[in-house]
Parts: sequence; structure tokens; C-alpha cells
Amino acid sequence: MMKPNELSSDRGGVFEGDDPFVIARNWLAEANETEANDPNAVALATVDDDGLPNVRMVLLKDIEANGFVFFTNYTSAKAAELQATGKAAFVMHWKSLRRQIRVRGVVSTVTDAESDAYFNSRSVFSRVGAWASDQSSPLDNRQLLVDRAAELTQSLGSNPDRPPHWGGFRITPVEIEFWCDGANRLHDRFVWRRKENETQWTVGRLNP
Repeated sequence: MMKPNELSSDRGGVFEGDDPFVIARNWLAEANETEANDPNAVALATVDDDGLPNVRMVLLKDIEANGFVFFTNYTSAKAAELQATGKAAFVMHWKSLRRQIRVRGVVSTVTDAESDAYFNSRSVFSRVGAWASDQSSPLDNRQLLVDRAAELTQSLGSNPDRPPHWGGFRITPVEIEFWCDGANRLHDRFVWRRKENETQWTVGRLNP
């Protein structure tokens, strides 16, 4: 396998393959072995009504055959911006591997069944937290949130259902870029591009 600081002369080594989602899953699997914390963390970028960008960290939960899935509160600022524009971008960066993946694409919500399945796999504390937090809205003090969670722990029981305001988003990419650190800042970059609603990709090398 190509080491991170080796410059590839063609699209081989860690870039090899005909499916960018398989490459992304392979890179994430490697990061699971080397990255100290949250190897599935991504910096998710959206824009508000004025076109002003927002970016925040979220945890990517699945790399599917044709998309990237994460879960959040549907009443949050990020969800409002995703629903308003239907577009998003994110970057995954792993210092341990000296690699990153950039993704741009269109956004849709996952099915209720998919959201239920993931929600039910979470710890009871995380599930209660999803009910307790009115994400992105003002909060006078932390104790109010702690008290609300304590009350809900009693009322919801040991197996809380998914709240209607919580679920998943899927980003179906039109562009995926794979970047690997190279010696003397001669990095490797390959970008996969396709038009929306199409399956055929074009692949090209970019200058670092």
C-alpha cells in the first residue's frame, strides 16, 4: 500500500478502484484503526438564507452505495439550512493518515424506518438527550437542560421511541475529492464528478 508521503504517478495505491464509495469506506476503515477520537467526524457546511456559510462537526453514520448519512435534530439550524437549500458539503480529515475526503452534493431525508433503526441502537441516555434538547434554540442555563433530561428519563422509561423532530439526512454527492499528503507538498488529489441524478463518474487528478 502506498504510504501517505509517497507521490503516486497514477491512480493506484490508496486511490485505486472504480467506486468512490468503496474507496471512502476503505479509508474510514483505516482511520478506525489509527485515529484517536471520532474517525467518522465530518465538518458539515451549509448556508443560511443570506448565503452566509455555517460549518459544524457531525458524526457520519453510514457510507452507503450512493450516499453519506448522518443524523440530527430536524429543528436545528443545520437542518433548517439543509432543508431550505437541499445542498451541503463536508470534509473528513485524518491527521493520523494525512488524508482527507471532500464531498459536495444534494440532500434528502432518510426514511422513518431508517431513523428508527439507528435511534434504537443508541444508548438510552443519548435517546433521552434527543428528546430533551431543543437544538440550536437559546438556553438560559445548563441546569435547565439537566433537569429536563432527568424528568424525561422518568417519563420515557428505559426504551424511548424516536422523537418526531429527530432523524437522518443523506447527502448524494455530485463531487468527491480524495486528498493524500505528499512529500515536499506535492500532494495527491483526485476528484470524482458527476451530474445530479446521474451515476456515471468522471475522474481526474488535480494540482495540489
